[in-house]
Amino acid sequence: MSSALFITAICGAIIALLLARTLYVLRQEKGQKIRGSEPGTGHHTIYAEYYSGFSGHSTSYEIPRDPQAYARLFVPAQSTPSDKDTDK
Repeated sequence: MSSALFITAICGAIIALLLARTLYVLRQEKGQKIRGSEPGTGHHTIYAEYYSGFSGHSTSYEIPRDPQAYARLFVPAQSTPSDKDTDK
């Protein structure tokens, strides 16, 4: 019976520490913009590399900073007005 109480106490302590750390981080980051970038002109360049010991691959991607230009990348080139009407 005492081992179940011990395990419950340890689990409770771990949860309490995680909760305390979460609250600390949220208070430290309050009001800060930590993700994304400001919209604008030009491109971001993202370098992607993968190596698995014997071989690998390296490439770069250019991502537009303009949100509308980024959204247009996902629209198919052959789209027609009837393709956009999905209610039919």
